[in-house]
Amino acid sequence: MRAYRIAYDGQPYHGFQRQPDVPTVEDALLDALRDLDVLAGDADTPPGYAAAGRTDAGVSALAQTVAFEAPDWLSPAAFNSELPESIRAWASAGVDAEFHATHHATEREYTYFLYTPEGSEQRARSALDALAGSHDFHNLTPDETGTERHLATHLEQDGPFLVCRFRAGGFPREFVRRAVSLVAERARGEAPLDRIERALSPEPVEGPEGVGPAPPEPLVLTAVSYPGAEFAVDEGAATSARTLFDRLHAERTAGARVAGLLATAGEDRTD
Repeated sequence: MRAYRIAYDGQPYHGFQRQPDVPTVEDALLDALRDLDVLAGDADTPPGYAAAGRTDAGVSALAQTVAFEAPDWLSPAAFNSELPESIRAWASAGVDAEFHATHHATEREYTYFLYTPEGSEQRARSALDALAGSHDFHNLTPDETGTERHLATHLEQDGPFLVCRFRAGGFPREFVRRAVSLVAERARGEAPLDRIERALSPEPVEGPEGVGPAPPEPLVLTAVSYPGAEFAVDEGAATSARTLFDRLHAERTAGARVAGLLATAGEDRTD
């Protein structure tokens, strides 16, 4: 068995998990393995296959992890030879035959880049502090089971962004994005702190008081922990990934500048 660290830009994909008739990250991974003759043409997945998590449509990853029975020659660089440029393997680890990428992950970290007004850090911090700890998050997910979690949070300011980090053993569906919605409301001064207390209460919060998910694009799966698994970075594959994603960063930065210019429509631009 071998486990691979995978980074991907989630914006071109309808999430990680396979779906009919739409492109997903998992489809691209399995198609690459089929093209490499690692996956038989009539098989759905390689033996032992599992992934660390199922990111939503538009969500990216730095350290998604997939594991399966792989031949010795399948390095991250070899894996990348059949993957689209938006998906890059960059490290791998030998793991025992019982390893399961979903069940054996002890902690996952998601990071959200929240664009907020100046002076909002303390309000956002109070919201994240209120969310931290052991709670039943049933009001922040469409899941009906597995909603009790112990959550660690962290906040730092990075220019106009608040970098919100969430760590837990696992996350119910849409939880991070809904939690970010609460943090954003609080950061903008639109909601009192008891709005979060209400969301964490045993009573259902529905209808107009319900909490919807924040946009997926600023969310990244940044870490997955496996005690005992020692991942070796494939320097060639990692360098290739940095080059490709640096180019993507430049393209998106230019796009943001264009959007900023368009936001000045109607203003006097005479010198």
